[in-house]
Amino acid sequence: MKLKITIENRIYEVDVEAFEPEPVHHHFSQHSGAAPPPPPAAAPEVSDKVGRSPVAGVVVRIPAQLGQSVQPGDPVVVLEAMKMETLITAAVAGKVSSVLVKIGETVQGGQVLFELE
Repeated sequence: MKLKITIENRIYEVDVEAFEPEPVHHHFSQHSGAAPPPPPAAAPEVSDKVGRSPVAGVVVRIPAQLGQSVQPGDPVVVLEAMKMETLITAAVAGKVSSVLVKIGETVQGGQVLFELE
């Protein structure tokens, strides 16, 4: 599929392929003002207690503090990639047991950013 994208008044034509990504266990959302998704009904998996970066980017904010209780959908880390902010949210209720990044740090996709207990 061909798409036209305009960036700073310049038009670029790009080819886009559709694919089915493998299931991922990190949860993120861009702030849309909508209510966070409801918590999962099943018992949380260990991977749900680990927040991973969905993209390569730079840590711009860490709204959650070490030891803070969080609910599903609460923002824990905010990344910036390609001038867009991405909220990395808690997938399950818990307490922030570790934050493994600092503001200004560059992270890679899939990198562990925080852990919940």
